[in-house]
Amino acid sequence: MLKVRVPATSANLGSGFDVFGVALDRPADIITVSQAEHTTIEVRGAGSQFIPEDPDSNVVGAVANALDAPAHIKIDKGVRPSSGLGSSAASSAGAALALNTLYERGLTRHELVPIAAEGEAVVSGDAHSDNVAPALLGGFTVARGESVTAIEADIPLVACLPEIAVSTRDARRVIPDSTSMENLIHTVASAATLTAGMARDDPALVGKGMDERIVTPARANLITGYESVKEAAFMAGATGVTVSGAGPAIIAACPTATRRQVAGAMVDAFEQADVAARAYQTRISAGATVYECE
Repeated sequence: MLKVRVPATSANLGSGFDVFGVALDRPADIITVSQAEHTTIEVRGAGSQFIPEDPDSNVVGAVANALDAPAHIKIDKGVRPSSGLGSSAASSAGAALALNTLYERGLTRHELVPIAAEGEAVVSGDAHSDNVAPALLGGFTVARGESVTAIEADIPLVACLPEIAVSTRDARRVIPDSTSMENLIHTVASAATLTAGMARDDPALVGKGMDERIVTPARANLITGYESVKEAAFMAGATGVTVSGAGPAIIAACPTATRRQVAGAMVDAFEQADVAARAYQTRISAGATVYECE
């Protein structure tokens, strides 16, 4: 038997749609695997009632098939589905690392990224790497096709998750088909600024680099109270605020000294919009970890 802890992730970060991602130090899934003749899946924890246990419908089933590694797989969900915090990616990446280790397939973490992305395709319809890459590699990742670059970074963050759901498919449908040259230039400038901030461990630069005018406004309309939560976070000391992945979670960069205040302000702003929410005071962290073998 082998266990893996795999973290939640935040993709896009505003200016890096389908490209940027970060691993968070909390929340996380725990994946337990043991060899079997046929793959079986057991799911419990946050939102488990909405997750199919049929291997043909679950992301980890696709991963087990890709690795030719049948197993009994237990998933303890700490990352709620439809949260914008990489719930399916956590399961997919965790299963990829666990089964690769259990069956001694010998693949590197970079080589496991496209395999874990195939698991993601079961949920989203496309094999995106922006969440599975940081889940496996940790830190801040830049996915360009099959090439992924990982950068160690230490940025305090708040992930605020409201008790509403936004499906990845719906969040992709609202994205505009075209934009202006002005918006394109602004996005490139923000993405460059964010990357520089990650390399320097600078929350102020990272926050500036989250500003984006194409995808984020479209997705923000799906999140009740988004604008008031964003404003409250900035007033409490955040340096940048944006939609986490497809949403509805909202991610904020901030100095460590203001993280608690930012978290409280975001939850209060959601409550004023009649939406219950919880906030994770977190930061960029290492990726999935094999932490127990029996």
